[in-house]
Amino acid sequence: MIISISSDWDEPVARMLAKELEDRGHSVIAHGALKPGDRTDWSYASQAAAEDVAAARADLGIVCCWTGTGAALAANKVRGVRAALCHDAYTAAGARRHNDAHVLAVSLRLTSGPILKEILEAWLNTPASQTPEDLANITHIRELDNALNTASCR
Repeated sequence: MIISISSDWDEPVARMLAKELEDRGHSVIAHGALKPGDRTDWSYASQAAAEDVAAARADLGIVCCWTGTGAALAANKVRGVRAALCHDAYTAAGARRHNDAHVLAVSLRLTSGPILKEILEAWLNTPASQTPEDLANITHIRELDNALNTASCR
């Protein structure tokens, strides 16, 4: 699987993320502080990773910043992206299962190495739900995304 990742800081958790994904056999596209010469602002780095997912250059994305909040906000502004801020494996599994989220946002401050591994395990191994209720909600999110992106700006 190809996974696009970004971080605004060159922190141990961000480096561990890249290594863990590669150790699991995934190809990584790096952005922000993880790619020398790249812009490191959280909004730009997260946008770049989310755009990889939206354009199908990557299967999934993982965006990191100090709290994870800004990274999630920026990623969710990219049309077609469903990003979820997850601080634990339970939330990551739920975001994949019920929300079909395909961009994970992680806090560099709150995420330890063992927690990161648990989050990744849940994120990478939980399939999207096929229940009518969950599918209807994902369809509605897509409709909202399309409506917001076609509305005129004032």
